[in-house]
Amino acid sequence: MPVNEQPGRAMLASAWSALAGDLAMLDAAAFVEAGALPAIFPVTDLASATMAAAGLAISELRNHATSTSPARVAVDRRLASMWFAWSQRPIGWMPPAPWDPIAGDYLASDGWIRLHTNALHHRKAAERILGEHQDKAGMAKAVSAWKKADLEQAIVDVGGCAAEMRSLNSWAGHPQGLAVASEPLVHRQQMHDETRSRWRPDANRPLDGLRVLDLTRVLAGPAATRFLAAYGADVLRIDPPTWDEPGLVTDLTLGKRCARLDLHKKNDRALFEKLLSTTDILVHGYRPDALERLGFGVEARRRLAPGLVDVCLDAYGWTGPWADRRGFDSLVQMSTGIADAGMQATGADKPKPLPVQALDHGTGYLMAAAAVRGITERLKTGRGMQARLSLARTARFLLDHATPNDTSTLAAETPADIDPWPEHTVWGEARRLRWPVAMDGCEAKWNHAASPLGSSPAEWI
Repeated sequence: MPVNEQPGRAMLASAWSALAGDLAMLDAAAFVEAGALPAIFPVTDLASATMAAAGLAISELRNHATSTSPARVAVDRRLASMWFAWSQRPIGWMPPAPWDPIAGDYLASDGWIRLHTNALHHRKAAERILGEHQDKAGMAKAVSAWKKADLEQAIVDVGGCAAEMRSLNSWAGHPQGLAVASEPLVHRQQMHDETRSRWRPDANRPLDGLRVLDLTRVLAGPAATRFLAAYGADVLRIDPPTWDEPGLVTDLTLGKRCARLDLHKKNDRALFEKLLSTTDILVHGYRPDALERLGFGVEARRRLAPGLVDVCLDAYGWTGPWADRRGFDSLVQMSTGIADAGMQATGADKPKPLPVQALDHGTGYLMAAAAVRGITERLKTGRGMQARLSLARTARFLLDHATPNDTSTLAAETPADIDPWPEHTVWGEARRLRWPVAMDGCEAKWNHAASPLGSSPAEWI
């Protein structure tokens, strides 16, 4: 079956332009394998395009190191789609369920709303408004007494996470929808501070020797840093003392070491400052003012780490009335009209989101591409860079490229899709899906198996 490259190539061109990449490099990208995930939006094209953008960034960096023509970047659409779901294949064991039992979609008196309760403090926030419930039946009864907009606001006001289901048109006219539509897909800003680093890339392991400090959670940021680790970066993830993601860490911590610090404590702050002072890339997913309130705002980060490549994301965009609102992929799909459009198009009787957490993963690979492009620019100019992305803006990107989707299905997974490399984890043996991105002379390889949060000391190797 021939591959229809056009939708993915159009998305790649748009993304690469947003990353300020050399458009001539687009000729180095190719897509293989036909078919698409079942969705009314081009999710497989988003997967292949964003992974291709990250791959092109690596190719560009290698080109800078070797002064040769950019290596061809071939992306397997099937495997890219699978990596947008779950990449690990445990042998004889199962990771915990990724969702809290109460999380999900509920019917309010005037429509649907989604509650996100995976984190304990988010569940408690919802229960402050709706009461404590042990199952969805009890929660559903409580939700049914509310109007969806009122309930969303009430939960958000007490620090929780919820999103009423809006239509595409409703979001387009919403103040936050208008704000997000006016933002660039990737907001890039070159900084004036200059690096002290003498690091230079290696053609075979392009990011070897780079230090990446990972302050992200859940999916988008961890997917970005997992990509950076694949090409040799030393990724150190830092979490607060009590944070955990038991249903996600086995998949997302591949290639990283994971430590804990309490940035409210003097000794831990000092240790964090020491780590940051020798960091090349900082990736963080806190809300816009969170690091500022901790005393690690933009200027403080620049002072500690001149030449820093600083990549950050949030849920609902960086401008507008919801700029500081908590959010996750599943909530953003509800807010932006994606879940409603899926329900309407398929005749479903409940919200119909994308088949994978595509906003998270797509944003993650764009973040990785922005980070690598920042390093390439730093090699040329000596200066640091800041990039900002958001899940809501990636949703806009997907909607902007909503052409008739490929109706052929992706071929089912086979044993040949699994990498034979064994992954020895504390949970048990595992294998990974084969990596979707192929470049001559540059193989993706992770130096560390997935590991629990807090399992390593907060120090560079």
